[in-house]
Amino acid sequence: MLQVNELKAEFVRNNMTQKQVAKAIGISEQTLRRRFKTGIFRTDEIQKLTELLNLENPQYIFFGR
Repeated sequence: MLQVNELKAEFVRNNMTQKQVAKAIGISEQTLRRRFKTGIFRTDEIQKLTELLNLENPQYIFFGR
């Protein structure tokens, strides 16, 4: 299960807005909000987010405990 609050915290830690993150990974802000709601990101989006935000433990954020 997607840890939405943890992912959003990473945006803050990297001084990025949702709009900036969405643009950086090639989706609209509306699509990003939809991904938060459904908890489903494509694998290429997860890879881009991991690199963009320098995530050390992406498994926890995207796949839960």
